[in-house]
Amino acid sequence: MRGEIDFEESLRQRVSLLEGLDELGVERAWQNLKLTPGARTFCRTLGRLGFTTALVSGGFSIFAERLQRELNIKHARANELEIVGGRLTGRVVGPIVTRESKADFLREIAEIEGVPIDQTVAVGDGANDLDMLTIAGLGIAFNAKPIVQDAANTTLRVPYLDAILFMLGVSREEVEAADSSDLL
Repeated sequence: MRGEIDFEESLRQRVSLLEGLDELGVERAWQNLKLTPGARTFCRTLGRLGFTTALVSGGFSIFAERLQRELNIKHARANELEIVGGRLTGRVVGPIVTRESKADFLREIAEIEGVPIDQTVAVGDGANDLDMLTIAGLGIAFNAKPIVQDAANTTLRVPYLDAILFMLGVSREEVEAADSSDLL
């Protein structure tokens, strides 16, 4: 995350420690995950306003895909854990999501959605987000490591993801309207 060791090597080492973990263990891990405060409001508001949202993570697709469904995120990409017979093998299947591939994914989404890359926004916190933040029209370092803060266009050091909405010019009324439309 700080950019001091190779991400792919580090990921493979960490994933190897998961060998033999059953799917129940994965479910327990999911139950212990906590969303960043404001994530639901952030995604819901952007969606209601017609923005395309995406999640690209150096983490695992088993969690990213659930977040995608739960938060109604249009695009998601993460590392896929190999599961055989209901147990993790300790290996990653397919390409590893790297610093470079995160930037490639942003370019891919921009092309699919017909949005110029300079009209995109990327939010990140670790060294593997640097390329993505650099190519985005607006790169936001969110509670990020110092190396990321130095490279991003702007930095946000508050615990609430939905604070970014105000940086994007979204009004309090638009946020409240997105929240209240869920009650209907």
